[in-house]
Amino acid sequence: MSSATHTLGQLTTVPVLDRLDLVAAAVATLLRGWEFAAEVGVVPIDASHSETAATVDVYGVPLDAGANCVVIAGKREGVERIAACVVRGDTRADVNNRVKRLLDVRKCSFLDHDRAVTETGMEHGGITPIGVPEGWRLLVDSRVVETDLVLIGSGIRGSKLILPGRVLGELPGAEVVTDLAH
Repeated sequence: MSSATHTLGQLTTVPVLDRLDLVAAAVATLLRGWEFAAEVGVVPIDASHSETAATVDVYGVPLDAGANCVVIAGKREGVERIAACVVRGDTRADVNNRVKRLLDVRKCSFLDHDRAVTETGMEHGGITPIGVPEGWRLLVDSRVVETDLVLIGSGIRGSKLILPGRVLGELPGAEVVTDLAH
């Protein structure tokens, strides 16, 4: 169906479109109609090693090739504003400055885990920018887009996606942001 096979550390993918059973339903839905899906690979992993630090240690993936998707929320004039923020594994989202200004809120924080899981339809520890709910902003740090190959969640803890970083900047609604993280 597609030809995306990528290797990072000890992980080698198969084309994600051939194994949609290895991703969350929301991820599969987006991938089925996305013009860049053929560039995305998926690889099963031990779910107990799904956190970025564990994946780096166990599978030998470079930390700067890992990417995290964190969900941030804030309110302005009673209206909630939510953003999925994608940053490299060797950085942290600048929640209290850069994200707060981009959301135009006085204060913001990580969205409650249970709520993030419910609203995305993805597992905690596996949330990915691919398939986040419409209406959420999708902020991607420019360093992620500049990374040759990126390892991100698949929506479930038992697999990871590997894809060219530039492709994350092509997600529907993605905003590539300089200095989203520090």
